[in-house]
Parts: sequence; C-alpha cells; structure tokens
Amino acid sequence: MKIFKTNKLARQKLVHCLLIIAFFMPHTTAYAEEFTTPSGNILRERLAEFQETKPRSLIEFQPFRAEEKAFGPNDSTISLLSLNPKFNTWFILEVNSGSQVERYHLELAEPQNTTLTLQEGGTVNLVFENESSTTLCSPWLGPNDELSEARNTGLPYAPICNRLAFLRNKVRGNRSNREAVAEFLRDNITFGESLVGLIKGSFYEDAYMNSGEVVDGGDAGEIVASLGKAKLSDDPILQTNFGFELDGASEGVAAGSWYAIKEVPGVYASVMQPGMISQEILNTPGANRLDTVESRADVYLIAFDLSQFKLGYELGTDHPRLGWSPRPAAIIDHRLPGPDGFKKAAPIIRSGMLSPSLTANIAATFSAGFKRDHGAWRSGDKALTRGGHHYGFIQQGVIFSRLQQGLATIFTLDDGSIHMRSWHDEDNSLLPQVKFARQNGVPLIEKGVPGENVTSWMGGNWHGSADTELRTLRGGACMKTVDDRQFLIFAYFSTATPSAMARSFQAYECEYAMLLDMNSQEHTYLAIYNHDNGRVFPQHLVRGMSALDSETSDGWPIPRFVSFADNRDFFYLLRK
Repeated sequence: MKIFKTNKLARQKLVHCLLIIAFFMPHTTAYAEEFTTPSGNILRERLAEFQETKPRSLIEFQPFRAEEKAFGPNDSTISLLSLNPKFNTWFILEVNSGSQVERYHLELAEPQNTTLTLQEGGTVNLVFENESSTTLCSPWLGPNDELSEARNTGLPYAPICNRLAFLRNKVRGNRSNREAVAEFLRDNITFGESLVGLIKGSFYEDAYMNSGEVVDGGDAGEIVASLGKAKLSDDPILQTNFGFELDGASEGVAAGSWYAIKEVPGVYASVMQPGMISQEILNTPGANRLDTVESRADVYLIAFDLSQFKLGYELGTDHPRLGWSPRPAAIIDHRLPGPDGFKKAAPIIRSGMLSPSLTANIAATFSAGFKRDHGAWRSGDKALTRGGHHYGFIQQGVIFSRLQQGLATIFTLDDGSIHMRSWHDEDNSLLPQVKFARQNGVPLIEKGVPGENVTSWMGGNWHGSADTELRTLRGGACMKTVDDRQFLIFAYFSTATPSAMARSFQAYECEYAMLLDMNSQEHTYLAIYNHDNGRVFPQHLVRGMSALDSETSDGWPIPRFVSFADNRDFFYLLRK
C-alpha cells in the first residue's frame, strides 16, 4: 500500500510538471509535414512545362520539386526546397533577410534514415528527424553563423547541424595539364576545337596502346566458371598490366578467361586482344573488319557482380556543362542559354567527388562520359532534331539535361535496380523513379549484336582524331546476365575503333554495350578500393592510371573522385 501511494504521488508530480512545461511552451510551434512529390494537376502542369523549350533556371526545370516556407522576425523568410522528395537527398535553403538573399545547397548525410523539414511558428529551425531523435538547427543565425563558417571552409562537403547534413561548396575540380590546355583552346581561341583534334590525331591516337607478350604454356590460374570464357579462336597466356593481383594468375592470364581479384569480393578481371576473337563472331554483319593495330591491342575488362553493389553517379565540377554543344550548329537556338533552357547549375553545386557519407562503402569509381562539347551530333538526322540530341544526365533524381530518344543510357531506379539500354520516349514515364542516369551516344551492342550505327562515323557520333581516324584509346561498358545474376562490365581498350569495341563485347556475350569516353587514361579511368583503418587505397585497372591520383606528404594515397574534387563526372559502386 505504501508503494502504491508513492507511485501515485510521483505520477501527480509528473503531471504537474508537464502542465507547467506545456503552459510556457510557444503554442505556435509546429513541424512541417515531410516533403512529398507533387501530384494531380500540379505534376501534370509541371511535366508539360518540362517538355517545353524556353528559358528558365535549373530549379524551375525540376518537375518533382517541393517547397516549404517559414517567416521569421523582421520580415525575414526562410524557404526549404526539396529538389526531389522521392530521393530525399538534395535541398536548396534560401535565407531572405529582407535586404539580402543567400542560397545554400544542402545534402542529407543519411537520406535513407533522416527527414528534413522546416519548423513553422515563432522560431524558425531546420528539423532533422530519424527513428531515435529530433534535432532542431538554425545554422543561419548568429554573428558567426554555421552556414557562413561552413562556406568559408572551402570544403566540397562542409558538415553542418551536428553532421546531419553537408553544405555543398563550389570548388575547382582537378585537371591534368593536357586537359587544362585543351579546355583553354576550346574556350578562348577561334577554331580551338580543331586544334585540340589535331593534337589528338598527331600525338594521342595510339599513345596508350598496350600489346601484351604472348607466353607459351603456363598455368592460366583459376577460372571464374560462372562468367565463362569469351568466344575466342585462340586463348594464349598473356602478361598483363593490371594494377591489382588476380587469383591463380601468377604465370599470366589466359586470354578471354575471368579471374577473381584478390581481396576484392564480387569483382573479376579478364584480358584479350580483338584479333583473337572467333571467326564466327568476326564474320557476322554489323561491324567493320579489324585493322592490324587494333587486332593486337590489349583490352582489359573488369566485371562487377551487381548483387553485391549499388551504382551511383556524380557530376564533375565543370563537366558535362549545361549549355549548347557547338556541334549541331544549324539547329542551335541562340535565344536559349542551352538546349534545356539554362546553362548554369547555381544554386545547385556540383562537387566532383563522392560524398563523405559514402566513403566507408566505396568499392570502385570510373569515368562516366563525354563533355557537353562532344555530347551532341554534328550531322545527320540527330543533329537536326531535338536540339541536336544532347546527351542527358540525372543525379539524385535532379534532371540536369533531358534524356534523349534512342541514346545509350545507364540508369538506376528508386528500387536500386540498374539498367543499360536505349532510352525511348515511352521511358519518360519512368522519370519519377530515376535516381541516376547518364547517356553517351548510341549502342555498340544491342540485343547481343552490333548496334545499327557502329560502322557510321557521323551516325554513331563516335569521334576520333582530326583526320577522321577512329582508332584511339577508348572506354566502354556493357551488361551481361549469367544464371539470373547481373554483371556490369567496364572495358578499357588500349586502342580501338567502335567496331573493335563491338566485336569484343560481342565475344564476351554482352546483351547491351555503350561507349563511355576516350583519348586518355584520364577519361577512361577505373579504380577499385581496399579499406584499412579508415583509409581508402586505390588499385587501378591498368597501372598508368595511378598517375591521376595524388598522395599526402607522407605517402598515403589520395584517390581521385573519392578524396578530392574532379572536373569530370564519374560513376561509383558502393558495396551493399
């Protein structure tokens, strides 16, 4: 009985305290509802406007955006815009003090587990909510406000609000000397693009060609049975230039066979030369005959078992740009800043590197594709329709450039599924679900055979040297399914034409394949990563790519795309 009285007294005191707290709490305070994608007439109107060709901002271009506003003291206004509520990752915070307007690009550190909204009422706050806690934050307040301090750090990702979000800061992406020179010529000198083409044709056409020595005999090592072997007429042992070790390949690698990469689960490597491809494949229609140089040029391939990985995409600080490519000159509408109505991303910030919140799971990165200058057609039907068919790209559900009919596209959906195929107008119904996408030209392989434009230099927009030689260093990717297991394969061609690329992917029984970029190891870069005590250690598809990374003064690696911003866009694979 005594215990009961004590508990009752405690309950009475608790109720009394709660009443006092409730009395003194501001009664106007309320949290905004979680952002949702607009629906009904609003979405229909925005999607119709999305298809129009007119001047606008990148933010106005986003059909799925949603916004909240709150009013503070002295007529100040705070607005929070979710660029795509489905993916809950990117937000534009606008602070209008009445005399000055500042905009900030915020990225949630854990978008899968956290919501971000505005607190309405007497005090304006950002409200971060997850399963275990609610955090209020007003980083714009105070003489040394957190947003200003974060911006002044100069970091691509500056943490704010107890590291629940990052402020994405504008930084200058790294570039090689050759890249900087080429960009200067394009931007500042009349006929600069022709000069760049001359440089490529004179000095870089076969500059990165490798031709591995054929070794008689030797143990080919353990073959990855599930991936099988490429369809070759000859499978000699090759000495390779891989930047990592393979299981069972101490004395060389059997051409066309797959090998597990040591200490990197779910990733496999192979090498061959196009001249080794079986005559059965080489005699099928759809591609040109191989020349003697590309026939003996090494092709390095790396396959990712997608049951173990998630695929993402990040724009470079500068490329691809959003304005017009000069290539479809006859159809450029100079009343518009770009093919989609804008040429600037601001206030959206392009970081050119992986978010720090993803570093612990990074498994691989590779260069994504062409600059905007080269990402449209110069001649033919595609140059005269749809604004020249500029290659499209999407990041975090934010559409930077429309996906174009008939172009080869890698994309991921909101369910995590990864796809590679030609985009068609009916696929626009998928746009609400597309998280990442990147287009590059037309297919090298479609439904297992060479694409219809593989042999057409202008029709395929394949690019090459100044004297129209198509053979050069190239990178490409394909998709292959083995026993219902999906593989993404990246291939590095030390020198090849589109026909050699198509035949190589055909020999590896790819269902669909596409070109990524070309002409230097900077543009065909791929690294896989090991982790040790919080550090990320890159291993490169070919050893020469290591020159594109950096290191600390005491010799620790600083990997490209992961630890410093780059001016080029890239794909990344995260371990699930």
